[in-house]
Amino acid sequence: MANVLNPDICVIGGGAAGLSVAAGAAAFGVPVVLVERGRMGGDCLNFGCVPSKALIAAAKHAQAIRAAEEFGISAGEPLIDYERLQARVHAVIGEIAPHDSAERFESLGVKVIADAARFIDDRTVAVGDHLIRARRFVIATGSSPAIPAIPGLSDTPYLTNETLFDLKRLPKHLVIVGAGPVGLEMAQAYRRLGARVTVVESGKALSSDDPELVAIVLEAIRAEGIILHEETAILSVERHAGGVRLHCENAQGRFFIDGSDLLLAAGRAPNHASLDLDAAGIRHDAKGIAVGADLRTSNRRAYAIGDAAGGMQFTHVAGYHARLVLQQILFRLPAREDRGIVPRVTFTDPELAEVGPGEAEAREKFGRVDVVRWDFSANDRARTDGLGRGLIKITVTRRGRILGAAIAGAGAGEMINGFAFAVANRLTLKHFRGYVAPYPTLSEIGKQASISYYGPVARNPLVRSVIGMLRYFG
Repeated sequence: MANVLNPDICVIGGGAAGLSVAAGAAAFGVPVVLVERGRMGGDCLNFGCVPSKALIAAAKHAQAIRAAEEFGISAGEPLIDYERLQARVHAVIGEIAPHDSAERFESLGVKVIADAARFIDDRTVAVGDHLIRARRFVIATGSSPAIPAIPGLSDTPYLTNETLFDLKRLPKHLVIVGAGPVGLEMAQAYRRLGARVTVVESGKALSSDDPELVAIVLEAIRAEGIILHEETAILSVERHAGGVRLHCENAQGRFFIDGSDLLLAAGRAPNHASLDLDAAGIRHDAKGIAVGADLRTSNRRAYAIGDAAGGMQFTHVAGYHARLVLQQILFRLPAREDRGIVPRVTFTDPELAEVGPGEAEAREKFGRVDVVRWDFSANDRARTDGLGRGLIKITVTRRGRILGAAIAGAGAGEMINGFAFAVANRLTLKHFRGYVAPYPTLSEIGKQASISYYGPVARNPLVRSVIGMLRYFG
């Protein structure tokens, strides 16, 4: 006989989104059941953010050794111990894993069930020998690498982010399908670790980002020896000479690429096929579960958050969604997702960070807007540290309210935080102009850009006349 559980909340998925909901609800003493069929911590901890950033950190150290000559330090070419490097990547995962473990969540008062879930009606989920009838369900099942329909792929070995970090050897020539954030981050990391790297993209690289800033990133990527083929179709793929061969076509004609390893980084697909959502009356498609701005599904008892909802796929969005859902479930307070306040960062070198609408979107939505620009070359810290090219663009209304910002350059991911705060709180450039930035720091770039917006005031004849008149008063 099935064991019937009646928690207040049933969370399906133990990744970043689901864990945030479970921990938040448990903190208020609310009965919660958390269901996870795979590894606790989800994609971010095990296959995504954590291992990729640990790998990028190692690659950055290797590149710093190469760049030391510029500073008068002779170090030579770094020696890469890939086995030790991967061991450190997994050690970092191991250091964080206890925070996301079933044991920790049990200690918080959450009942954790390690099994697969499926709906059997609009208010009941079956999990192993349990039937869960909760007041509210939160679907946080995340996403998996999308596998493109390329002829021959099923007979060809390939890597995804779920298998890349278990690779025991450094690829000789890594061929990457997809020039989005993941594809370019891994391309640069592996190039810096000594691999040859070729990236193939059917459209434009980083197509969702500001083209002017993308150009800065791609210039740096190509300067490091990465071959990037944009607007290129992959006709087929096959095993070849112990590796892989891609048959491609673009405006210049047909050609092939031989590599030792193939990495698929062509987007992600939601994990909801096994949930039997139709039984619960929950609408969904290949992009994700259909939700409103309140993240509620077509079943009023169920919410979908994080990657499962088919929107912006970031760990910080998962946390944001969790807060919105808890606000509604626990306190009956209305909450709506605002994607315009969510920052996005691509962790290449230079980094690319954005928040709010881009320049074109802002003009379409708000009409007349101003774009304030400031180059990193005008920043003393960027010069002392030899940080290379960089640019900030701030989009504002005619009254100076900050609508969005985009930054390409060293430290862009940290610098965007202030602008994300400004966008969320409807601040103006006057607020940025008024604070004191420590010297010499990269944070001065945003402040200097803000000051430059008011530069024309100093040249205004009326303002100069007033200043001249005030001089007569001593």
